[in-house]
Amino acid sequence: MISKQNAEHYVWGGNCDGWRLLDREDYSIIHEKMPPDSQEVRHFHEKAEQFCFVLSGRLQIELDGTLHELHPHEGLEIPANMPHQAINRSAEAVEFLVISRPNTRGDRVLA
Repeated sequence: MISKQNAEHYVWGGNCDGWRLLDREDYSIIHEKMPPDSQEVRHFHEKAEQFCFVLSGRLQIELDGTLHELHPHEGLEIPANMPHQAINRSAEAVEFLVISRPNTRGDRVLA
């Protein structure tokens, strides 16, 4: 059994959290938490396709120039080679799942 309590934890972007729920070469599932007024660096993945699914809060994802706002229990597919950026402009933390196929380790290119 895996949970935030026993999963591998890491910090990204200086103040955001990630928990590796599943970390296989062919796919990964990461539980992420972004504090208010935070954002990741705009990037794309040459091989990996991703699906982001919001658990709590509001997440904005800029996807190839279009801004999408996701609420709890909403998700968005991100195709490979598509520039994107996760953004939390709200006053509350946002928690979401990032499901990637294949794993994104070593597959991140700044856009």
